[in-house]
Amino acid sequence: MEDPIQLKDSGNAFFQNKDYDKAIDCYTNAIKLTKEKKVLAILYRNRSACHLKKEKYVSAASDASKAIEMDASDIKALFRRSQALEKVGKLDQAFKDVQRCATMEPKNKTFQETLRRLNHDIQEKLKIQFSTDSRVERMFEVLLDESIDKERKEKAANNLIVLAREDAGAERIFRNNGLNLLIQLIETKKHEMMLAAIRTLSGMCSRHKSRALAVLHFVELDKICSWMALDNEEIALATSSLFQTILDNFEGKDSKEHHGKDEALVLDTSKDVKMIITHLLEMLAHPSVSGHGRDQALTVLIRNVPRKDLGIKDNTRSLDTIDLGLRKILKVAGQFPELQNCLPMTENTCLTASILLNKLYDDLRDDEERANFRKICEVYVTSKFDPKNMEKNLHAIQCVSALLQGPYDVGNSILALQGVMEMMVALCGSEREIDQMVALEAIIHAASKASRAGFIISNGISLMKDMYKKSTNEKIKIRALVGLCKLGSAGGTDYALKQFSEGSTEKLAKQCRKWLCNQNIDSRTRKWAIEGMAYLTLDADVKDDFVQDEPAMQAMFDLSQSADKTILYAVASVLVNCTNSYDVKERIPELVELAKLSKQHVPEDHPKDKKDFVMQRVKRLIKAGVVSALAVMLKADSAILTDQTKELMARVFLALVEDARDRGKIVAQGGGKSLLPLALHGTDVGKVKASHALAKIAAISDPEIAFPGERVYEVVRPLVSLLNTELDGLQNYEALMSLTNLSAKSEKLRQKIIKEKALPEIECYMFEEHDQIRQAATECMCNMITCKEVQERFLAEGNDRLKLMVLLCGEDDPKLQRAAAGALAALTTSHKEICSKISTVTVQWLEILQRLCIHDNLEVQHRGLVIALNMMADQEIAKMMIESELLEILTVIGKMEDNAKHHDVIDVARKCLVKAMDYSLIKPTSQQAK
Repeated sequence: MEDPIQLKDSGNAFFQNKDYDKAIDCYTNAIKLTKEKKVLAILYRNRSACHLKKEKYVSAASDASKAIEMDASDIKALFRRSQALEKVGKLDQAFKDVQRCATMEPKNKTFQETLRRLNHDIQEKLKIQFSTDSRVERMFEVLLDESIDKERKEKAANNLIVLAREDAGAERIFRNNGLNLLIQLIETKKHEMMLAAIRTLSGMCSRHKSRALAVLHFVELDKICSWMALDNEEIALATSSLFQTILDNFEGKDSKEHHGKDEALVLDTSKDVKMIITHLLEMLAHPSVSGHGRDQALTVLIRNVPRKDLGIKDNTRSLDTIDLGLRKILKVAGQFPELQNCLPMTENTCLTASILLNKLYDDLRDDEERANFRKICEVYVTSKFDPKNMEKNLHAIQCVSALLQGPYDVGNSILALQGVMEMMVALCGSEREIDQMVALEAIIHAASKASRAGFIISNGISLMKDMYKKSTNEKIKIRALVGLCKLGSAGGTDYALKQFSEGSTEKLAKQCRKWLCNQNIDSRTRKWAIEGMAYLTLDADVKDDFVQDEPAMQAMFDLSQSADKTILYAVASVLVNCTNSYDVKERIPELVELAKLSKQHVPEDHPKDKKDFVMQRVKRLIKAGVVSALAVMLKADSAILTDQTKELMARVFLALVEDARDRGKIVAQGGGKSLLPLALHGTDVGKVKASHALAKIAAISDPEIAFPGERVYEVVRPLVSLLNTELDGLQNYEALMSLTNLSAKSEKLRQKIIKEKALPEIECYMFEEHDQIRQAATECMCNMITCKEVQERFLAEGNDRLKLMVLLCGEDDPKLQRAAAGALAALTTSHKEICSKISTVTVQWLEILQRLCIHDNLEVQHRGLVIALNMMADQEIAKMMIESELLEILTVIGKMEDNAKHHDVIDVARKCLVKAMDYSLIKPTSQQAK
């Protein structure tokens, strides 16, 4: 059994070495092993110090309080609690603790100074509180006074929103009858007043769980839902944001830490979360809810019902949502605007419902749960089939269409049911245009896999051709065309697998481009032209023609910026195809030959898919404004901007920045700013692609121009993520190059790199066999060496960091030598201990130093001489150096005629000789050559 005193001593040693996590473990284990109050007081006090260092102020205050309970006169524990309480804004409590410290040690200058500072801060806080109270009162007076002009009201409303975002301001509003007054503003039914009031409520709920719960209970769920149900996009969005803020607080994502009595209060909000979800599900199928309100209800459900981390076992929310609301979601997904009794909806409603269905299905854990989901969907769809009611049949087929866009396996299983596919084909032959539209869209979504496409080619392609040729309705013609486009692209990028005859795909694409540019056709119909191009641009001839058609490209970019966000995935797909940024399986020549011999099909590349053609297409897209279009698409605050769509955009960006000459244009058009959210959120593949694109920009651009302001610090995390050894060498190399560029800019950036825990990875790559990666890592470390934390790693015992740096100076690559020598020059300048340590890490140190001092590259030579001069601060080392060939090297350099080019090198060499004379290691006569 371990001894608590030994554990305490071990914890102290870890604390001294700044390994706070291990120190906490030692103190925690020791606490479990002892009941002696005096020892417990020391352990809690020491653990409190660790939490302070880790900036975990709640835990620091808690441990300090426990130490004080054991020993009320523990002055260190009192002061540590004071520090922790000050950090979390409990100034009055912090003041009392430090006041007790000053009473016990009246002559302690630190305590006296802290008292003065806290007293000043408390007085300032009181002034702000009193002034805030009067400001809140005046703002509500202005807003509720009918006689005051609109401009003053708007200014007061904006000020109220800003005030609510500050904790002190939100608290003043809350305590000064603010909730009643805000509800009065909403009940005016005036758009600006309602918007300001809802946004103020959202600000008040931010980062404060108990206040968020109080707001929810005071205002009531029904009332909040009624605001979101209004036919006003801004109000629906603001209410959705309010719901999201409340839910984030309940989940702990947006709550700040609380202390004292607040800390002991644990709020159970699980019932409230369930009530919110239930109310949102009720909104979905309610006819009085607007399209915007329905969209926002779906969005809140998408963001809060499925698990974010599938490692968490509890998926109760999804299971409850399926039981209570799956039929309601299917009802929304099965709506078609042209049908009678259609629920109010926007262009985005059906696809948003499909995304929710997909998220719920993906969140299920086993076959039994998935079978239940399928069963509910099958029963719902088949129950709608009715020979006497065509509207119900259309609703059923539209539901199938929605499932094919969401959980495809579920939609596919329903297609396999008897009569479903036959119903779709029969509807295509109907005389009613609405029947044809619904059926065509379902067939388009059904043909997402080559096997299903093959079935439709053999069963329905002639029907679609007839509809395309004979229909006079543009809506029917364009959907029939997209169906043909999708079937025509079933072979993917394989040049040898063509579903249609030579030239047919180009004809289809030409018609799609024509419709795309036709401003007389409504945008909802034109969007289908982009859907068609998303399939057809898998053909290299089609994508080459498309990028040369500037009006068509511009029309697509314009549509991507419209209110209809269902178009985003199709636009991104077209761009991925045009830039060839999709994944291509590597073809091993031996296996290709083997496949040919065995008469197996071998995919063929189109001649226009070669690199030169791809680069030309990329340049045309950049010239047409693709970066600005992508930036606008990324601003869409919609659930339709899925992680899969973001991944496609990240792929496009990576293709756009491939040529270093284009990176400046991409930055100028906002590419750097757009890449940041893609690198931080989305699929794993998408985040890597976006991070790689950022690395390419950051490696050669001025970071302060490419990523102005605070944005430059946000870039560090994605770049560090690319140092993962699981990624390929090019990604590692370009990440290191970009971090080298950033670390050369400022100490703050270097500290950010350290905070993101990049140092171990950078050191790891200094051992890399690949010359360029090793050079990039060493250059990065050379820039980082000015940081105290980095220097301490080289000073620490029991590692080979310094030895590696010395050996790297002896490599043949001048760039590698320059970086390693630069690091050693900085280290030896800052720490004398390093100088003596160099002479012990390897027997080759003197030979390597001599090589540096006679190097052809003046930069390397100068750094080598600086190392020599720094090491001569130790007389014993200086003696070893002068007794070697280094004396001759220094003498030759010192005797050189001084000139601008060699001035620095000569100057350092002469300083070395002077140092040797000071130690009487050489005679003064050697100085005559000067």
